[in-house]
Amino acid sequence: MLHERIKEQRIEKGYTLKYVSEQLNVTIRSICRYESGEREPSIDMLRRLCDFYDVTADYLIGRTDSYWG
Repeated sequence: MLHERIKEQRIEKGYTLKYVSEQLNVTIRSICRYESGEREPSIDMLRRLCDFYDVTADYLIGRTDSYWG
């Protein structure tokens, strides 16, 4: 669920992989790995993704279907 929602947020907001990677200061490959489920983000990266996409961690990890709890 996490990887699906990370990708869903990027696409929904119309962001490119390059843009997201630049904003989060990571490689495009890292974002690709998070979105494919090949790798899970660290707690720090999860926090940064939540802040960047303006959603809660509970939403990204699938505990709720609401962006804000």
